[in-house]
Amino acid sequence: MSEGLPEGIEGHAPRSAVEGRHGAGSVEHEHTDVSGGWLRPAVFGAMDGLVTNIALIAGVGGGGVSRHVIVLTGAAGLVAGAISMGLGEFTSVRAANEQVAAEVAKERRELSRNPVAEARELADRWIERGLPPELARQVADELKQNPDEALRVHVQEELGVDPDARPSPWLAAISSFLCFSVGAFVPLVSYLFGSDSLWLALGVGGLGLFIAGALTSRFTRRSWLLSGLRQLALGAAAAAATYLIGSLIGVNTA
Repeated sequence: MSEGLPEGIEGHAPRSAVEGRHGAGSVEHEHTDVSGGWLRPAVFGAMDGLVTNIALIAGVGGGGVSRHVIVLTGAAGLVAGAISMGLGEFTSVRAANEQVAAEVAKERRELSRNPVAEARELADRWIERGLPPELARQVADELKQNPDEALRVHVQEELGVDPDARPSPWLAAISSFLCFSVGAFVPLVSYLFGSDSLWLALGVGGLGLFIAGALTSRFTRRSWLLSGLRQLALGAAAAAATYLIGSLIGVNTA
C-alpha cells in the first residue's frame, strides 16, 4: 500500500516495506537543511554585512573624508547593522512561528470537531495530485486513528510546513548577528592595519564578496565561480552607486 503514498507518509512505513522497494542494503542519501534554521540568516547576514559596509565605506570615501572618519563610519555601520539584523531575524522568525502555531491549533480543532470531513478533504487533495481514489481514502481514514500524525500530515498538506521542524528565532538571530559582523569587518581590515587606500579596502571587500558567494555554491550545488562573480557584481554596483553619491555631495559641500 505504501508505494503510492503521498510525500510525508513514506517515512512512517515499516522498514521492511522501504527496504523491499529500494533493495536491502541500499545506500541512503542525506539532504542539507532547507528549513531556514541557520543557513538563510547566516548567508543573508554575511552578504548584507559585506555589501552594507563596502557601500558605506565607498560612499564616505568618495566624499574625500579622512581615514579616521571612514573607520568610525564603518565601525558604526557594523555595530548598528549587526544589531538590526539580529533583532530583525528574531522578530520575523518568531512571528512566523507564532502564525504557524495559530494555524496548527486551528487545524487541531477542526480535526477534533469533524474528523470525517477533514479526512475527506485530505483524500481529495491526494486524488487531485494523481493518487488512486481508493488508496487516498484508505490512507486518510487510517490517519484518523492517529490524531498526532493526522495533524502533522494535514498541516504539511495545507500549510506546506512541518509543525515539528520550526526554526529557532534565537539561532536565526545569533547567526545573522555574527555573520553580519564578520562580513562588515572585512572591508575595514586594510584600514585597521594602517592603510589609507580606499581602493585597497574596496578590493579586500570585493574579495570577501567573491569568497562568500563561492561558498554558497556548496549548499546550492551551483558553479562556485558564477556564484562568486554574481555576488561580486552586485556588491560592486552598490559600491559604485554610493561612491558616486559621496563624490557629488563631497564636491558640492566642499
